[in-house]
Amino acid sequence: MWSDDREALDVLDAGPSDDVLDVGCGTGALTRVLAEETDGRVVGLDADRDLLRAGACDVPVVAGDARSLPFADDSFDLVVCQALLINLPDPEGVVREFARVASDRIAAIEPDNERVAVESTVDAEPRLERRAREAYLAGVETDVALGPVPDLFERTGLGDVRVRRYDHTRTIEPPYGEVALKAARRKATGVGLDDDRATILAGGLAPEEYDDLRADWRAMGRSVVEAMQEGDYRREETVPFFVTVGEV
Repeated sequence: MWSDDREALDVLDAGPSDDVLDVGCGTGALTRVLAEETDGRVVGLDADRDLLRAGACDVPVVAGDARSLPFADDSFDLVVCQALLINLPDPEGVVREFARVASDRIAAIEPDNERVAVESTVDAEPRLERRAREAYLAGVETDVALGPVPDLFERTGLGDVRVRRYDHTRTIEPPYGEVALKAARRKATGVGLDDDRATILAGGLAPEEYDDLRADWRAMGRSVVEAMQEGDYRREETVPFFVTVGEV
């Protein structure tokens, strides 16, 4: 995500010799960026060992739980996470655990999935994606629209809390790569929507309403596939991320 623009990460104040822990690092995308920003020790941690193995990251990684970090108090200057708190039922407890391990500051880089904006040359796509997203957000058990968390940081006793916004834009345009082609096929078959069926129904959508949405979704997907075959499909999705930093 940070390959082209790292300005929003300036708020982390990563010093040249800072020791940094990246919690929920996944395949290590942010971990590698952090390692380029400091000569200090950088460690990635994730509960999913398969993701850690898939990352092939030169930075040291550890398998562990964000709720109970396997490190002593004040082990790192900076503890950071990206798109982690939105997936946890008790983000405040996790932030307190971050503060235990951090000697200086902690940071959370979290998206607000309620504010995602989609533009597409297929007219039905933005409307249907918004409809599916609203139903999903209503049914998901965690706060996936968390975004900026200054209040959360202040409740856990952090000071000098500051927030920086970063809009991450992903574009699909010719020539289409395999990832874009696969995403189009999933829309045309309804597979992607089926993955979230239980959550969408939990959000209050009736089964027959879901079936109608799925039928419209597949028709939209077929239009996307046809437009790609003609070479005139373009899609732009912007996800707002918020970098919240606080002093321990």
